[in-house]
Amino acid sequence: MTEPLFQRDSLDEAVAALKHDLLAADGPQISTMRNYRFAILPYRPKDEFKLRQLMRRLTDELRAEGWGVLPISLQKLLLDRIRATGEANVAALMSREKRLHEKSPERALEYLRDKIAPHIEGPNGIAADVAKLIADFAQQNPDRADRTLVLIGRAGALYPFFRSSALLKHIDGRTKNIPVVLLYPGERKDTTALSFMGELDADRDYRPRIYP
Repeated sequence: MTEPLFQRDSLDEAVAALKHDLLAADGPQISTMRNYRFAILPYRPKDEFKLRQLMRRLTDELRAEGWGVLPISLQKLLLDRIRATGEANVAALMSREKRLHEKSPERALEYLRDKIAPHIEGPNGIAADVAKLIADFAQQNPDRADRTLVLIGRAGALYPFFRSSALLKHIDGRTKNIPVVLLYPGERKDTTALSFMGELDADRDYRPRIYP
């Protein structure tokens, strides 16, 4: 089976291009808009562990250059929000999902969507947690927007409950002008369209640059 048209560039090349633009002489050039410093780095879900390895290397290289780098795990934020509902609620959620799954996996998934979505959607959901982490990070690194980077990863944990385009929309204007890169598990369908996990219909609601 052939690779999708826009997946042919290697992940290594995409990360190299991102690093080159971050270290540009006039400051990070990951976007053509100075007041919209977002970018997306798509990768095939099967390359998750390779992606993590490359991000660790990039983080180490940037920190060696005096940068501040903040990795944000969407998986951790999701689990934190679910746990915050209380142990009894989590146990009941898991028990009900298990019973439903035995009868109908589709019903079980729909049940989880209904129960989990309110905790993660909208500007006061996971987007608020991301915005707070970035605000705290900016406060720790005042006047260093051109030498700081936020890497938002583990987005696959949100599938199929939440579209990452919605996350970017809700944190727009709440990032203190720090460059933010979303590590996106999925497929690029054309110049501006991405399919989350390669499973959902292509979403064209993206303003950021898509690497490479």
